[in-house]
Amino acid sequence: MPESEATARAGTSYADAVTERLPIFPLGAVLFPGLVLPLQIFEERYRDLMRDLLEGEEPYRFGVVSIELGHEVGPGAARRLAAVGCTAEIRGVERHDDGRYDVVTTGGTRFRVEDVDDSLTYLRADVTPLPEEDGPGADKVTGPIAHLFRRYCDRLSEHGAEVADLSDLPADPVELSYLVAASVVLDRPDKQRLLQAADAATRLHLEYDLLRRENLLLEAFPTVPASEFLGGTVSPN
Repeated sequence: MPESEATARAGTSYADAVTERLPIFPLGAVLFPGLVLPLQIFEERYRDLMRDLLEGEEPYRFGVVSIELGHEVGPGAARRLAAVGCTAEIRGVERHDDGRYDVVTTGGTRFRVEDVDDSLTYLRADVTPLPEEDGPGADKVTGPIAHLFRRYCDRLSEHGAEVADLSDLPADPVELSYLVAASVVLDRPDKQRLLQAADAATRLHLEYDLLRRENLLLEAFPTVPASEFLGGTVSPN
């Protein structure tokens, strides 16, 4: 199960949120706030991204946006990016003699992609941060979600998968919603729907239906699904 950190709450209104420009790392997966994501960076354009980023001021961060269709190749990639992404905050970086980078990042803040600039070798985008709110009735669904999630993890464990200790799941609706979103093995469109949910209550209700579906599938098919994040695998660019 992916490691999750506490999700930071916005202390100010997002009505006045300021749009900023971020380097963009298109990825064949969805990054959630709090998720630890290691990356192996070897393509020249993303070496350029890292080099430019590390020459600037801390904190070092870029935007991770899921690719909705096809592969991230050529100028058409900008048109295939999802509408919502998540900042990746660099926690550790190692540069190799051949120019490759090993980077450890943590998901930070969700954002909406406003405009994409492909004038450099890598993409940049104007992005607007999105709020993190509980939403109506979020506290009423955390208990049922925690129950279904523990059941899901128990079934994975029965099939031989290694899962983390579930004795202390977060009670906070936002934190719980992202922990479940990052941990459950789902197709990319489902993951993206969870990232784009308006608030934690909406995300938790989506997860309730998805967990019920996944538990039924695990009962019917005695195999463990594969995932880009299950087990903390590295995502190469």
